[in-house]
Amino acid sequence: MAADLKPEEISHPPMDQLQGLEYCIDSNPSWGEAIALGFQHYILALGTAVMIPSFLVPLMGGNNGDKVRVVQTLLFVEGINTLLQTLFGTRLPTVIGGSYAFMVPIVSIIHDPTLTSITDDHLRFLSTMRAVQGALIVSSSIQIILGYSQLWAICSRFFSPIGMVPVMALVGFGLFDRGFPCGTYLKGFQTKQLPILERFALLISITVIWAYAHLLTASGAYKHRPEITQINCRTDKAYLISSAPWIKIPYPLQWGAPTFDAGHCFGMMAAVFVSLIESTGAYKAASRLASATPPPAHVLSRGIGWQGIGILLDGLFGTLTGSTVSVENIGLLGSTRVGSRRVIQIAAGFMIFFSILGKFGALFASIPFPIFGAVYCVLFGLVASVGLSFLQFTNMNSMRNLFITGVAFFLGLSVPEYFREYTAKAYHGPAHTRAGWFNDFLNTIFFSAPTVALIIAVFLDNTLDYKDSARDRGMPWWVKFRTFKGDSRNEEFYTLPFNLNRFFPPS
Repeated sequence: MAADLKPEEISHPPMDQLQGLEYCIDSNPSWGEAIALGFQHYILALGTAVMIPSFLVPLMGGNNGDKVRVVQTLLFVEGINTLLQTLFGTRLPTVIGGSYAFMVPIVSIIHDPTLTSITDDHLRFLSTMRAVQGALIVSSSIQIILGYSQLWAICSRFFSPIGMVPVMALVGFGLFDRGFPCGTYLKGFQTKQLPILERFALLISITVIWAYAHLLTASGAYKHRPEITQINCRTDKAYLISSAPWIKIPYPLQWGAPTFDAGHCFGMMAAVFVSLIESTGAYKAASRLASATPPPAHVLSRGIGWQGIGILLDGLFGTLTGSTVSVENIGLLGSTRVGSRRVIQIAAGFMIFFSILGKFGALFASIPFPIFGAVYCVLFGLVASVGLSFLQFTNMNSMRNLFITGVAFFLGLSVPEYFREYTAKAYHGPAHTRAGWFNDFLNTIFFSAPTVALIIAVFLDNTLDYKDSARDRGMPWWVKFRTFKGDSRNEEFYTLPFNLNRFFPPS
């Protein structure tokens, strides 16, 4: 039998907060640095804001002008939702962006026979958009009810560190491509005590590669290349700049009155549920990278409620997708070592400003997609490792914990991969019955790695020898963060502004 380690031999004891962060949630860099960092977060948020409409709008029969309007609307609402979340929601430094979890039900709506039978492309685009809006408006009630009724806070009592680690880690596993981690190796380069290459690595690398791509585009290097290469590499192929108006303010119901269909709404509810689970893991990871305590159950539920309001706004404005926490922007908190709330609020201001000034926003949105893909593989990996860091509060010498962690990770990765491969070959998901709403519901749930991981991990953690394993599960550390008054630091991080806690007292 191996001898136990002596206390002095354990060189890395568990720590509530990460070390090495320059600014935490409520400490702020100088205004100049904060504005530059906020602009960097805005540039990163452009990736998803452009990718989702670029894929969906052509399927709906929309033209380049329609695509630009959807991108502008999505960015505008992202900015509003981010401000609402950082002011009144969890108050964590999180960007609220578009979600890929909604792709399955939205593509299903696009291929609805009643919509595909419309011969006029523009009319089909508008009709499809209104159908998506109606489904988003109705399904947003899931998060609004679960959040503001505190039902999600009650559900979160079944979560433990061992159960949440696979969820948080799999939130980070997404796009893996070639990275550009210059900040990791050149962080020693400083100007006036400011680590330029560490703090602004993303902005510098994107600018350099974007300029190079524009040079190749202008010189005609892509003229005789395959269409897919031109779409991904040219800086003018998306036609965003030429199609964008100079000034355009998005407004509710700009596409017309939403239409409502029970089948569409039910399928979209699954995406809202997936968004809820993914955001729960993302909020936990963001709290660690902001050097804050894990959000208490009341705060987490409050944030989910405001995220539901965000999805309602998505439906009213017509963003063509629902909202969730932007995982890549959480990774950027760790990459820059700046977890300041103010920086994210400045980024939200950029989103709103450049979505109104269409030409300028379209200029930044012309960044080729592969650049974002390369950045994502670094930032998503960082978020995944933050999720793994919660294992320090558990006993990983316990066979029970090893079993739960391993099974949740394996099924969380393999089940969604099976659904993706099946769909790519058969052009429909494994759930393929005559009830389209049922297909959308199951396919959406099992396309999400964090959702599968949560179902497996939380079920096993609360049924497998759970009575005598509280310490192994990390519950003594976890329990004190469940309530607002459980830790004195919670008031510093999560108190509502403008003295609103008088009207909405924390539980």
